[in-house]
Amino acid sequence: MADQLADDIIAKIKAHAEPDGGEIGLDTELTALGIHSLELTEIIFDLEEAYDIEIEMNTVEAWSNLSNVGDMVEAVRDLIAKKNA
Repeated sequence: MADQLADDIIAKIKAHAEPDGGEIGLDTELTALGIHSLELTEIIFDLEEAYDIEIEMNTVEAWSNLSNVGDMVEAVRDLIAKKNA
């Protein structure tokens, strides 16, 4: 179930996805949206700036840890919670 954070992250991902990527949900694979390393890096920068967090991972780690939209939402949610703890 998507919430406001998930909706915001999906909007940021959609801005970098291929235009004909279709509907994006939490289980949508990033590679299915045409998102590759450069786009993933740009999305990570957008998320860091928007939520004042630091996502510490290189691109290889990012791909192994963030395969779908839900993974990205949970990673950001965890970092926000740690920052606010």
